[in-house]
Amino acid sequence: MNMNNETAVSTARQAEDDVLLILPVRNLVLFPGVVMPLTVGRKGSIEAAQEAVRSDRPLGLLLQKEAGDDHPGPDDLYKVGTVASVLRFVSAQDGAHHVVCQGEERFRVLDFIPGHPYLLARIERFAAADEGGVENEARTLNLREQALQALELLPQTPAELVHAIQSTPTGSALADLIVSYMDLKPQEKQEVLELVDLPQRLTRVSELLARRIEVLRIQRDISQQTREKLDERQREFVLREQLRTIQKELGEADDQAAEAEELAEAVAKADMPAEVEEHARKELKRLARMPEASGEYPMLRTYLEWLTELPWGKASTDNLDIEAARDVLDQDHWGLDKIKRRILEHLAVRKLSPEGKSPILCFVGPPGVGKTSLGQSIARAMGRRFVRVSLGGVHDEAEIRGHRRTYVGALPG
Repeated sequence: MNMNNETAVSTARQAEDDVLLILPVRNLVLFPGVVMPLTVGRKGSIEAAQEAVRSDRPLGLLLQKEAGDDHPGPDDLYKVGTVASVLRFVSAQDGAHHVVCQGEERFRVLDFIPGHPYLLARIERFAAADEGGVENEARTLNLREQALQALELLPQTPAELVHAIQSTPTGSALADLIVSYMDLKPQEKQEVLELVDLPQRLTRVSELLARRIEVLRIQRDISQQTREKLDERQREFVLREQLRTIQKELGEADDQAAEAEELAEAVAKADMPAEVEEHARKELKRLARMPEASGEYPMLRTYLEWLTELPWGKASTDNLDIEAARDVLDQDHWGLDKIKRRILEHLAVRKLSPEGKSPILCFVGPPGVGKTSLGQSIARAMGRRFVRVSLGGVHDEAEIRGHRRTYVGALPG
């Protein structure tokens, strides 16, 4: 009778061990031997944690495939997870629930058991990895050396972590410890968790650690180069900061910033083409970084003001009515038939080929023969504004096409 009772109890315990309370987690992968605090807020997760504490049973932590899923079902979870014992369960006054778990072993979900307020699954526990063999020992030693090498490259390393890596006895535990502390994507950690074969796991962790060491070395070199450049410019930077502080105390600090802001607004309102606006904003950033006392500052400011004042996107609609143009020319001028005919030919070409680049009309003659008045008549016939620019006495072509911005006192044409 007693033997039958013992057999029944043993069968019940085995059945209980094969069924696990499941706790879905976002962006976290718990490894065996690692202690991890969790915050649970979903109703099913809270009930699963409370049931685990009440019945003194472990939890099964499974990573969600999509972190944004608030109601994950069986198909939304990875099938391999970690059996975890609940070390502590605390309900805070603000309604939050905190669980401290310690990973024990890997498991695989066989199927889920419906009909419960929380997720319940029938599982298969993985056997402990075989640590024997010279090859496994060599991989473990290499992984330990890599981990210590990576810790040397970190700016601040807790002594407890160094001691933990040095004192972890087995390759399986060492690989799990290292991956749990590495800055990896949850999917990469899940990949390592699913590697039950120890040689494959040690090799994969070694590859991830080698990549991390390379990144840390490059980061260290970049930091060193940056530090050297900062040392060279530190004095200038400090002096400029002091000058800026003094100007602020005197109420002068905001002048340059206000000027840059006004120019930025003008650029935004100018309706420039995309490539021109991109160039203008690039020059505006240069102006903002440039000290106001610099000789290039007023030249760059003048250039930007000139850019914003150009009539980008503003054009009148041409009236290319040949008969109307003939009437306007006859009203304004008597005679000049040859010149009028050439003007009408020019307008006719423009009408037939609007996108074509027609030649420029040039009227040559002494003062008073009607050159300017003909231009006014053409503008009136086409419905355009007429602008008179007198170039009398100009000998330098730079006055027309502008100076290069590299020259002192350069101005646009």
